[in-house]
Amino acid sequence: MTDDIQTICAGGLTASIKADGAELCSLKTPEGLELLWQAGPAWPRHAPWLFPIVGRLKGDELHHRGRTYPMTQHGFARDLRFAWREREASSCSLLLTDSETTRARYPFAFRLAVSYRIEAASLDIAVTIENPGAEVLPASFGAHPAFNWPLSPEAPKDSYRLIFAQDELAPIRRLAGGLTRVAPEPSPVQGRVLPLREALFAEDAVILDRVGSRSLRYAGDREPAIGIAWEGFRELGIWSKPSGAPFLCVEPWRGCASPVDFDGEFVDKPGLMHIAPGAAESLRLRIALCSAI
Repeated sequence: MTDDIQTICAGGLTASIKADGAELCSLKTPEGLELLWQAGPAWPRHAPWLFPIVGRLKGDELHHRGRTYPMTQHGFARDLRFAWREREASSCSLLLTDSETTRARYPFAFRLAVSYRIEAASLDIAVTIENPGAEVLPASFGAHPAFNWPLSPEAPKDSYRLIFAQDELAPIRRLAGGLTRVAPEPSPVQGRVLPLREALFAEDAVILDRVGSRSLRYAGDREPAIGIAWEGFRELGIWSKPSGAPFLCVEPWRGCASPVDFDGEFVDKPGLMHIAPGAAESLRLRIALCSAI
């Protein structure tokens, strides 16, 4: 154990979490196989948290009460150090609160808590966003875990697919310059199944902004496979490098990038949570080993 990283383990599943960004940086099977992308040259992160925005704001600017604040893509939580609240053999929790640094970019009070716990063959993650301030807290929050693609080093990438809990027939959204295009597009999901191909990401992320499922499986033709379930999130992003890379991001979100035609007050941005003073929002994410299909 160090101040920088906590490793937790139970039932053979092992996870490591960094204080920087409260980021999951390793997830290993009982056999020691690494499931998480190890932040190679193609993309320098593992599983960052997106807060207080998901995606981009137009011009990378946040407007609030006549003032403009700099706010870059996906916000700042992923680049800040969280404080440890709990460190146990199979669980840990971390906390980020507003500061002079955050208020220069985001003029709101907040408490962002992230907790990890391993039970059996699953990693359970609980997120709480509290508003300790005197005005409504407008915010988005997103998960951005990158899993190795393929999970099994011997498997071809094209053997993998996402299998949703239910049919996903609604149109999807795409991005233009990091902002959400106004017009939807036909979904590449075939009933419940999204075949995974590098060409799928030629136009950046696939965004299911009307996703009905609350779980899916990421699987190929051989073990291992991963089940991902979420609560409190309303959108789902799926992303890999358009040029091709050995990882796949499966990203439950609460909020999306600004529409290309929106440049108004931040509190009016579509998709935000509006957390009342003294209130909180809770979100949950579960990553579990499951059977291949």
